[in-house]
Amino acid sequence: MVATLSDDLRELIQSGRYNPGDKLPSEAQLTREHAVSRTVVREAIAALRADGLVEARQGSGVYVLTPTEQVTAPFTNIDSARLSSMIELLELRTAVEVEAAGLAAQRRSPSQEENILDALRTVTQLNNACEPSTEADFALHLAIAEATNNPRFGEFLQMIGPNSIPRRALDAADPKAASKRYIEMINGEHDSIVTAITNGDEDGARAAMRQHLKGSQQRYRALLRDAL
Repeated sequence: MVATLSDDLRELIQSGRYNPGDKLPSEAQLTREHAVSRTVVREAIAALRADGLVEARQGSGVYVLTPTEQVTAPFTNIDSARLSSMIELLELRTAVEVEAAGLAAQRRSPSQEENILDALRTVTQLNNACEPSTEADFALHLAIAEATNNPRFGEFLQMIGPNSIPRRALDAADPKAASKRYIEMINGEHDSIVTAITNGDEDGARAAMRQHLKGSQQRYRALLRDAL
């Protein structure tokens, strides 16, 4: 129902029914007109805001933006081939995922712990076989985020997607070119994170995740220096 309402409103905006500067009907009015709940209306408006089509003005309402005002959706201009782009993402991931690891150690359920261990086995096996492991690596980090039992952590990772995984930029052109030493190091870092989480070691989980993501930053910065 959210998708249907957001699509309907998007069509009204793009067709000119609502022009830039126009105020959309109130939440109560949209609820009545479309026979949906207030939650559906809020989610539909949030989708339009994410697309840069409207903006909410405190105490006034929701207004249609002009094309020049439309904001690029976050994380849509990531170029995984640019070293600086990946460093920026890794800094942001560090700020979020270090805390996620600590919360996962504290809050994980048995089934979530099983998901984390399954994801660890999968990415380790792919790394050892020198097979592409970007999706599996991302799945491990997502499983940890979901084990926080705060859905916003998982939503954040889903938003930035697998492009945030360093291996995609480091060896996407030739996945089998990664050195044995590098693979062992990454496997070891993943294992340290998961071990701390399954042991309920919040501080250890945060430290292991910080070391993992900071290490990736350092490797990218070294590549950036070499490229100068």
